[in-house]
Amino acid sequence: MSEPAIEGEEAPKKKSKLPLIIGLVLMLALGGGAFFAVYSGMILGGGAHEEAPPAEEHTPEALPAIAFVPLDPMVISLSGGNARHLRFSAQLEVPLQYQKDVELLKPRIMDILNGYLRAIEVSELEDRTALFRMRAQMLRRIQIVVGEGRVNDLLVIEFVLN
Repeated sequence: MSEPAIEGEEAPKKKSKLPLIIGLVLMLALGGGAFFAVYSGMILGGGAHEEAPPAEEHTPEALPAIAFVPLDPMVISLSGGNARHLRFSAQLEVPLQYQKDVELLKPRIMDILNGYLRAIEVSELEDRTALFRMRAQMLRRIQIVVGEGRVNDLLVIEFVLN
């Protein structure tokens, strides 16, 4: 009643850990090689200890021949129920050869700016991007008055809403 022992049956073999160890060693070797290749600049062109090329002497270019024409400060009463005022002053960047022409037309420029700024609503002035839009509008109007190419830019010096 006892079962006969089967000859030839052996205990199950344990799996070898050799492939796991070889894989781990190869992974570390490839990771280290990849790190070295990136660090030295062989791959991706960067390197922490790459030497900078010698600094070349660079002479800055001469500034263009420009002049700044100051506009008279203006205090503009704004439309609306509240008695609010806008203090505005600016300068015009002009090519040097047109400075006298622009100074001659300064009363017209002031008139154009005064009319434009009086037409602006207070709600428009309170917007963060209002100054950028208004500056572009005022510059375009000034360029129409003085002629194309005579005014390069409008530099807003003071823009205070009371």
